[in-house]
Amino acid sequence: MKELVIISGKGGTGKTSVAASFAALADRPVIADCDVDAADLHLLLSPQVRERHEFRCGHEATIRQELCIGCGLCLTHCRYGAVVRASDAGLVPTGRVPSANCEDCDSCERSCPAKVLDMIRAMREAGGDMEVGAYAIDPVACEGCGVCVRVCPTQAIGFRERVCGEWMISDTRCGPLVHARLGIAAENSGKLVSTVRTEARRVAEEQGCSLIIVDGPPGIGCPVIASITGAAFVLAVTEPTPSGEHDLKRVAQLTRHFDMPLAVCVNKWDLNAEMSNRIEAYCRDESIALAGRVRYDPVFTHAQVRGRTVVEAVNGGVAEDVRGLWVAVRTELERGAHGAT
Repeated sequence: MKELVIISGKGGTGKTSVAASFAALADRPVIADCDVDAADLHLLLSPQVRERHEFRCGHEATIRQELCIGCGLCLTHCRYGAVVRASDAGLVPTGRVPSANCEDCDSCERSCPAKVLDMIRAMREAGGDMEVGAYAIDPVACEGCGVCVRVCPTQAIGFRERVCGEWMISDTRCGPLVHARLGIAAENSGKLVSTVRTEARRVAEEQGCSLIIVDGPPGIGCPVIASITGAAFVLAVTEPTPSGEHDLKRVAQLTRHFDMPLAVCVNKWDLNAEMSNRIEAYCRDESIALAGRVRYDPVFTHAQVRGRTVVEAVNGGVAEDVRGLWVAVRTELERGAHGAT
């Protein structure tokens, strides 16, 4: 089993479009969308979800009002401002924010006490915590450090596991898709990426698939590292702009650090041929393989509007560029790049 990971130093280079096209050209691979912070591969593959699982990571504090004596130690020790004094914020004991306190100006949602507490009340209601006493926990501000739990003299603060998102296994016309959705203001996307990759490998083993195509996240941070480690091959999609060139160099440094085989594709190369030539010259100087060029063509967007990849929508032109890119990448995979399992 070999794992191809498609990444980019920055967003908007066309990484997901290339990944979806590869999925359509390959022989029903397992597909993994590891861009969990902004997943959008499903827009092109129209998945039918058959499994849905919660992703839990870290903890969040909740105040059990029947045990709270209102001592305020949680408020004093919380360095993240997650503990809110209900009386100071204008929250009445029933948990109802007086409408007279809010002018609905939409200019200070995070600083206006009425709006903040209204948001907290809605999130607590969704979580099943309706009682509001002397203090409340802002679930967005809470970092799950547990200090309030330690200092509370009556053990009135619960510390439940935080639901940070969900991961799914779906069926698509191109093959099974493992994808995820990170919750609003949730963190630990690197761990969710690892979960998606682990499940993709399990599905590939169960179904006897020899190839996993991973749509990785942009940048060089923790989610990217979690996406590429242990993979057989990495394709970096860049664009002919100064930021594209700069961030590609950072990606090259990252893959070199982890001793990962890397190839580069310059997408929309004809928008700035001089910059494209400069990027390719850098790759040659650094002994980085050049997988190919893809021209700019609005047909890419037109196909996406219809929920299709460009190689499914048209023949010739930019679709032929992508097919040539796939042939080059597949050849590298067949050569047995190290890291395959």
